[in-house]
Amino acid sequence: MARATVPLIVRRLRKFAPRPAFVVTTFALLSLTASIVIFHPLASANRQSVPPPVSRANPRLTQEFQLTGDQLWLDTHITILPGERLLFSASGSLRYPGAPSESSPAGLPRTFKDLLRNLPLSDAGRGALIARIGDPDVASPFLIGSARDLIAPAAGRLSVGINQSADDTAGGAYNLEVTIYPRDPNSTLSLAHLVASIPGVDASLFAKIPRRVADNSGAPGDMINFLILGSPASVEKALKSAGWVQVDADVKDTVMNGVLATISKEAYLTMPMSQLYLFGRPQDYGWAHAEPIQVVASRHHLRLWLAPFTVNGQSLWCGAATHDIGFAHDQRNSGITSITHKIDPDIDLERDYVQKTLFNTGQVAEISYFLPLNPLHSGITATGASFHSSGQVLILKLSISPGVNQSSR
Repeated sequence: MARATVPLIVRRLRKFAPRPAFVVTTFALLSLTASIVIFHPLASANRQSVPPPVSRANPRLTQEFQLTGDQLWLDTHITILPGERLLFSASGSLRYPGAPSESSPAGLPRTFKDLLRNLPLSDAGRGALIARIGDPDVASPFLIGSARDLIAPAAGRLSVGINQSADDTAGGAYNLEVTIYPRDPNSTLSLAHLVASIPGVDASLFAKIPRRVADNSGAPGDMINFLILGSPASVEKALKSAGWVQVDADVKDTVMNGVLATISKEAYLTMPMSQLYLFGRPQDYGWAHAEPIQVVASRHHLRLWLAPFTVNGQSLWCGAATHDIGFAHDQRNSGITSITHKIDPDIDLERDYVQKTLFNTGQVAEISYFLPLNPLHSGITATGASFHSSGQVLILKLSISPGVNQSSR
């Protein structure tokens, strides 16, 4: 209700109400008006969405692009540097055959049919304007919409695209302007550094970490191929920022999710993981990551166990990462009735995939590799799958936020 309408309503009510009632009514109306103006959710959201002031520094680059409805990704040939500020502004519309309305750069409202489509960014609507920075194989797409203001967490090539299936075709086009400002010298953004070693990560530490995980019968399984140093909150934040999705270790819905996986990438991505054991207990967390544009039955996944000891006061997470590339018979059951995931035998590729995705979050301080004594070069998992490795273990040290207890759980 606009403020200007209040006096008019009050004057009209005055003719019909005794003075005490009039006072109460007036107070109620003024209170209601104040609550609408001050506490209206939309008004609050609009205030929160206002970007910080643009740097007074001159932009290093401003460029315009046009994306037509038959394009999926467009390489801008612009290399982004860590900490640079990117301003996006878009206009135009797309017309999809059979769609009830035209799509703006914000995308069409999501419907059930979107579960059947293989969209690059599952959280956004069909036709939304999106972008990614870095290697197409690992970079997570993010929404541009009609406007976006962000700080680049890492270096990489900028690509812009339309959130649609590879076989989608729409009429129309989007016009996009990209403005890039240099990194703010006062920025607190953490940039990852490759270091030769990390204090506390040595042979004595690896003497306390089992080389492999096991199933519930004790049969050896996947290799521990990466470690993370950081608090539970920082680990969760980094993984979510990198596009990883948390998956419960609950197999009761596996059959239903397996059926849904034949039509939905999202359903397959969140398909429960089996429980594997380290330090005498199942994984604390399971995470999955979908390939940017890939059919189901192919996902990256990792399991994390919190170690019962710390490294220089920081929580230590032991991880086993593998890449599902299809399905295979479970050799524990003579290969007759049980089906399990088939993994890529080169597990070093998945180890490095984890590094690349987390590097792009801007929340990793240091990256290193460690070769334990008597490194594990090959093995057979409990389900009969073989794997091979250089034996090197990836070490990721996350940035420490002020006031965060890194050893808390």
